[in-house]
Amino acid sequence: MAAEIRMPQLGLTMTEGTIINWLKQVGDTVKKGEPLLEIETDKLTSEIESEADGVLLAACANEGDDVPVKGLLGVIGTKGEKINIDEILVKENKKENLDSIEEEKEQTTQQAGETIPAKRIKISPLAKKTARKMNVDYSEIIGSGISGRIIQRDILNNMEKVKSRVIDSEEKIIPKEVERREKLSGMRKVIAERMFKSHNEIPAVTQNVKVDVTDLMEFRKKINENREQKISINDFVLKAVAKALTANRHILVSLDGDEIVYHHHINLGMAVSVDNGLIVPVIKDADKMGIEALSLTAKDLAERARENKLNMDECSGSTFTISNLGMLHVETFTPIINQPDAAILGVCEIQDELALEEDKVVVRKKMRISMTYDHRLMDGATAARFKVAVKDLLENPMDVIL
Repeated sequence: MAAEIRMPQLGLTMTEGTIINWLKQVGDTVKKGEPLLEIETDKLTSEIESEADGVLLAACANEGDDVPVKGLLGVIGTKGEKINIDEILVKENKKENLDSIEEEKEQTTQQAGETIPAKRIKISPLAKKTARKMNVDYSEIIGSGISGRIIQRDILNNMEKVKSRVIDSEEKIIPKEVERREKLSGMRKVIAERMFKSHNEIPAVTQNVKVDVTDLMEFRKKINENREQKISINDFVLKAVAKALTANRHILVSLDGDEIVYHHHINLGMAVSVDNGLIVPVIKDADKMGIEALSLTAKDLAERARENKLNMDECSGSTFTISNLGMLHVETFTPIINQPDAAILGVCEIQDELALEEDKVVVRKKMRISMTYDHRLMDGATAARFKVAVKDLLENPMDVIL
């Protein structure tokens, strides 16, 4: 009997996945536990394994398609087994969303007092949702999916054709050269959605303060002299933030409807740049770690993030986030809050500045930190006190490790 392959939910926040590559083709023999295809979510790329032995009878989604959680990916059965793929897709569409499916459903329209059968349209729920959002008429689009089914790619391609023309003042159609276009990847798309959502939903305020890290630089140099595993400035920042949060737990909040959620754990999200995106692995219970353990954990998470080897649990559950752009020579910036956190701390470049000390001009090392916070959950003075606590720790590095 044929077995269905469905999109798994790899994390609590996952709603859909993008098919990157089919590792097996229709007609190939597969074994239980053998990788069938690769998918990409907002956080990572994963292989989907077969849950049964048999032959891949059908691939119900193409590479590049976005498939919702529990959506049908393909069918595995015995060699020579016959299946009606059109019937399977009809049932699948009705199961996914009865209100948005027009596949194999005959509608009627009233025209001049007569009942005229409407054209039958095969369209995936995701394609229809995209068409509605982008105001695209899909009634004349020829689908490239199985049995002529319209998929999201067809909607996006149709949009490109429309945008490749402009209408001049005399209503003449003038061809226009189309720039190279590339569909948003699963990660890039979710980043765009989340950043837009955060920016529009949250009344965010950013405060900037300059920190004198001259003593910190000297202190770090001394403790790293005979140390194989070097402690970075970012490690000190992580430890200072974790320590400051223990005395300012009112920062560890999030908004759930009309309720404020107070978090007990200090879980530091750490923004890591990867190819074509950004991942925020989470250091759980960072306040309970010494600086060396914190350093090892941070480096391990960052390395595995770039190698796409993190699991979903390692990318969720943050209660405060840190984004360090200092190594990229950023002097100051406005970080966007990583929801559901209430705040995020941006770390900037360390620069030399001249200062007057005892009638002498000296060079001091200065670094800006930029904290963006949700004004619904905390006020300016509350955020400033926390920021000052971080500043004081960084300017007195011995206090960070004690």
